[in-house]
Amino acid sequence: MKQTITRPMPETVLRSGVSYTKEEIVAAIEVQAAALLTSGRLMRTKTFIQHSDLSVFQHCAHVAYVSCIICMKLHIAVSWTEMIRGALLHDYFLYDWHDRKSCHPRHPTYHPTLAMRNALEDYTLTEKEMQIIQRHMWPITIIPPTCREGWAVTLADKICTILEVCRKERVRL
Repeated sequence: MKQTITRPMPETVLRSGVSYTKEEIVAAIEVQAAALLTSGRLMRTKTFIQHSDLSVFQHCAHVAYVSCIICMKLHIAVSWTEMIRGALLHDYFLYDWHDRKSCHPRHPTYHPTLAMRNALEDYTLTEKEMQIIQRHMWPITIIPPTCREGWAVTLADKICTILEVCRKERVRL
């Protein structure tokens, strides 16, 4: 197991009950992404394609953004930092799932567990961040999220996947 470098988590500037611009939300996501990119293997997610021409990293950033929009528009109080970090790491499986030789045969149901295992090797995670990663594929996986952040990321992941496969507008970091 790799030595985990423990760094304090930078807080996002986002707060519940406030409306933010696209630029402010993207800036908050960039703060968390920069912190995660300084250690671990998150940079590798930029080398794997997720949907259409988007990398896994870009997909995860898109999910983080849409999660923030959902919570802001619906006035859902969340831990913004944990939700964004969970979204950025939700597909941290670190392989090309399009390559049948390197891909796990049950990728849709297996990758959340592998993503969480990889994230735990590289980062210190909260219980909420682990749940976001582990349960984001509900209902394909059996156990649903139990926190608001997990539900937001689960819903955002489905929305982003549809938009990305249909090649509609998305946020790129």
